[in-house]
Amino acid sequence: MKPPHRKVGLILVVVLGGFLGAACRGLVSTGLQGEVGGWPLATLLVNLAGAFGLGVLLEALAAAGSEGPKRRLLRLGLGTGFFGGFTTYSGFALDLVQLAASGRVPVLVGYVLVTLGLGLLAAHLGAATGARWGRRRHPGDLLRGER
Repeated sequence: MKPPHRKVGLILVVVLGGFLGAACRGLVSTGLQGEVGGWPLATLLVNLAGAFGLGVLLEALAAAGSEGPKRRLLRLGLGTGFFGGFTTYSGFALDLVQLAASGRVPVLVGYVLVTLGLGLLAAHLGAATGARWGRRRHPGDLLRGER
């Protein structure tokens, strides 16, 4: 039996999720072009939303029980694929380089601290939300029926 990382169907689920996540990130970036008060707002918002969403998903799946085929598809398609494509470490790193190059070191330091601090908080709040949803067993039809 092939290990999961060699199964074409699972790979395609991750690819599709990543495509959709990157497309959504592109829409957010297009809608929020530029900076607000010197802050690259689009990157900050997608990373915070992604941290929250991934926390919800993974905790809901964990709280709902052991992983079966449907939960694996959700974890890989939404977690690895969608949220992996939606969030952007490379965009964050590029923002930092641009802030440093323009001499805006105080904004750079604030951006790093806010991104990391609020990212941890968003992941924690997402995990707490997901744990509650998972225990109730209704975050979606695909989570039901597997134990």
